[in-house]
Formats: sequence, C-alpha cells, structure tokens
Amino acid sequence: MLITTPITETLVRGAADLERTEHGLLPHRLPARARAQCADGQLAVAESQPSGVRLAFRTTATTVELDALPTKRVYLGAPPRPDGVYDLLVDGRLTGQASLPDGDTVTVDLATGSAEHRPGPVGTVRFTGLPAREKDVELWLPHNETTELVALRTDAAIEPLPGRGRRVWLHHGSSISHGSDAASPSTTWPALAASLAGLELINLGMGGSALLDPFTARAMRDTPADLISVKIGINLVNADLMRLRAFGPAVHGFLDTIREGHPTAPLLVVSPLYCPIHEDTPGPGAFDFAALSTGRLRFRATGDPAERAAGKLTLGVIREELARIVEQRRAGDPHLRYLDGRDLYGEADHAELPLPDELHPDAATHRLIGERFAKLSGC
Repeated sequence: MLITTPITETLVRGAADLERTEHGLLPHRLPARARAQCADGQLAVAESQPSGVRLAFRTTATTVELDALPTKRVYLGAPPRPDGVYDLLVDGRLTGQASLPDGDTVTVDLATGSAEHRPGPVGTVRFTGLPAREKDVELWLPHNETTELVALRTDAAIEPLPGRGRRVWLHHGSSISHGSDAASPSTTWPALAASLAGLELINLGMGGSALLDPFTARAMRDTPADLISVKIGINLVNADLMRLRAFGPAVHGFLDTIREGHPTAPLLVVSPLYCPIHEDTPGPGAFDFAALSTGRLRFRATGDPAERAAGKLTLGVIREELARIVEQRRAGDPHLRYLDGRDLYGEADHAELPLPDELHPDAATHRLIGERFAKLSGC
C-alpha cells in the first residue's frame, strides 16, 4: 500500500516560492514580489520551469510515485521538443528516469508570436525497485517544462532530507544556465558542476531573461547562499536590450544589490561562452526562418558590426567591460572574481563541439562546461 505525503516547502529544494493552483503546487524560481514587477511572457515561462528544483527526502521506500501536470510548448514549424525528463537520484547517483507524454500544451506561432493553450491530463511518473534501505532520494523536475506538483506517494514513510553540511551555490544566467538542450535536469551544466563540487544548487538560470533586472538582483540578495555566480552577456546581446553606456552602471547596480545581502560571500562574474554569431555582431538575435522551413532550428544575429561604434553590445565588448568592472571593484571587494566564459567553452571547443542551433550547447557540451566550472570556479 502506498502512502501519500503532502508536498510542502520542506520537501522542495531550489524553489523560491510554491504557488497553490487548481491541481496542486507550482514551483517558482523567483519570489512573488519579483514576478509582480515584470509582465514579460518569456520571463514568466522561464522562471516557472523548475531548472534545479527537486523533491528531496530520506526513506526506506522501494517505490516512488509523483503525480504532476506539465505544460509543454510546441513551436509551429520547429522540430518537436522532447518530453521533459524526471531524474531520480539515490544517494547522489542517477537511478531512474521517466517522462510524461501528456499534459497542458501551449502552441506558439513563431512568425506571429501568438499562442494557444490546450489543457491536458495529470500524469504519473513511477520508480520501482529502489534499494530497501534508508537512503537519500532526490527527484529532479524537468528543467524545460513548467510542472505542477499534484501528489507524492511512496511505499514507506518519508522525512525531509536533513542538512548535509553542503554549501549553497546561487547561480544566475541565461538559457544555457537554465539547461537548454541538456539531456536531463540533473545533467545541466550547473547541476553537474554542483554535483562535482558537493554543493547545494539554487539555479536562477532563466532562458532569455538574464537581463540585469533589479528584481532578480534583489531576489539573489535575499536568498541565503554561501557562493554566488552571475553569468552575464548573451541575453543582453540577442535581446539588443541596452547600449554600452547603460551596461556598465547596470552591472555595478546588480552587483551592489547582491552585496547588500552577501557582503563577503565569494562572488564570481562569468562572461559569455564563445558564440560565433554574436562575437562581433550585435543583436537582436532572431530565428533563422530559412532553416525553419527545412525543419531545423537555428538562430542568427541581425545587427551590423559597424554599430559597435554607437555603443551596441557584442560578446567581445561585454567581456572587455566585465573584466574592467571586476578589476575596478576588486580594490574594495577581495571576494569578487572574474571568469572568462571562453575558458568554459572557447573557439577550439566550438570546432570540436559546435553549437547545434548556433546558440545553445548540446548534452556533451553541458558536461564539458560543468566539469570545467567545477575546476575553475574555486568552489
């Protein structure tokens, strides 16, 4: 007989807020106050996709079931997206994986930006044959599907996972940090780096939304953490959000806000990974509709390199400015460091492991980046 355990914040790690819905609980990675300050649809989708969020408990159970309602996104004309993956880890080792084929569906027309929502059924992921001993279980939720938690059942009692003395690592970045094109939630590069370094991850990597927003900085300021990193650049270029004059003060303000809550925590500023389309060409970035017509998803840069003279941002410009800012601030902040993103994924890596859509790394590259970050970050 299975025991139903109420899902509460004591069982959920990596989320800032649990919103009660018609079906259950919706994990959010930004607090309600931050969400209320921005009506951007892209941000709403990104922060509600539970990258790095997992259920964590200790139990002797051999069977674990989770009822959940995913929201899947279909992009007209683009290749089908794979179903999100649920990773089950036992004592830190990946033991099982499952997916839900059904759920709510949002169909997006890339040409017009219109979206149609179709409701679907709640589904169940089930894991059996787990070792019949006391163990630590983590069920990582799909990093790329908004997921409402409906019910948790096991064949033995569970208790919240006790503290393991691990340092908490708070990270903010773009879709690459979010986990775009990673194989599963526990194999995004931040999740891999956290596992290798023995850290508890809070992942604020949010697709298309690493834009130096003040409400994100305040959320980081107010989140308990031992180590902090911010990966800045690619979204500012492909959104064509600001010019060089605004960029420097915005970086300073973002870091100032984080430091209000974490004055002495190690703080790592990471510049963009190598990305040929935006190295010297400004944004905005756009879908390559010629590629879409052949069933391939690709991105392109639409700016003019000559526009750099007017202050338009490229990845090269951003790296130079971030290095300058960190060097300037280090005079009064010895716990601040800079990491060139090309040390995580550079030009030589691109020759061997190219970006399939010109923007996002594949699963093998996520592993490479995670391994390098664990070594180079000083965690």
